[in-house]
Amino acid sequence: MLETTIRGRAADLGHGLTVRRALPHAQRRSVGPFVFWDHAGPVTVPADEVRQADVRPHPHIGLSTVSYLLSGSMTHRDSLGTHQVIRPGDVNWMTAGRGISHSERFTHPDSFEGGGLELLQSWVALPVQDEETAPAFAHTPVSALPEGRAAGLWWRLVAGEAYGQHSPVVTHSPLFLVHAEAEAGATLRLPGGHREQAVYVVRGEIEHAGSVHGAGDLLVFDGGADALAVRSAATLMLFGGEPLGPRFVWWNFVSSRKERIEQAKADWAAGRFALPPDDHDEWIPLPG
Repeated sequence: MLETTIRGRAADLGHGLTVRRALPHAQRRSVGPFVFWDHAGPVTVPADEVRQADVRPHPHIGLSTVSYLLSGSMTHRDSLGTHQVIRPGDVNWMTAGRGISHSERFTHPDSFEGGGLELLQSWVALPVQDEETAPAFAHTPVSALPEGRAAGLWWRLVAGEAYGQHSPVVTHSPLFLVHAEAEAGATLRLPGGHREQAVYVVRGEIEHAGSVHGAGDLLVFDGGADALAVRSAATLMLFGGEPLGPRFVWWNFVSSRKERIEQAKADWAAGRFALPPDDHDEWIPLPG
């Protein structure tokens, strides 16, 4: 059953980098363990503006960040010493745990190939017992991810379990994340088996219960296997899982305890977070 529909809020991060943010939202703070959902691009940045578009080192606690590109490329560096280029279909899964910092850098023209940079980035809250786990990073190439087909449909299982498949990406709680491409006239059924599910429309149009939804819409469902009619060729992201309980979210910090976020603020302001060893000459200051 459809519980709510959220229209992603547009934001300009500067230098032409536009983002649609669907989570968190006043109508819905999370879907399963997912507490943040951003869709950036597609965008092409002129060569002389690429440096300004870089995301400088910044901190996280209490979550895993998930980066998934539809086109383009970017370079991830973090305080563990990771230096990883991510390309379309690959999965960058960074577990912040008790604390990590990282940057995202772009190069011209590689980062904007294939029609421009287009990125889906989400945050997955960690179970309470894992919030202070050691930070970690895992890169899974597209070639390792399961795929499936049905009439007018193709999908890739990015993480978790869905449609009888299991992704090799290691997670801390039951969830699923699926990239689907659908032809006009196809019917897409949600995986089911998870308490909370959502469909984000990257492009195209889908219909549910007589209502049509387009690019930037996030449809949130309960755990049933609802069916969606595809009105025009569509790119869709499906995600959800088991909810973990309320979380405080401030800037890049997520925690079940407000005092832990206050500690993270103080630690970043005081320089107690390590910086990426090959990207430590600048960083994003604490807001305010």
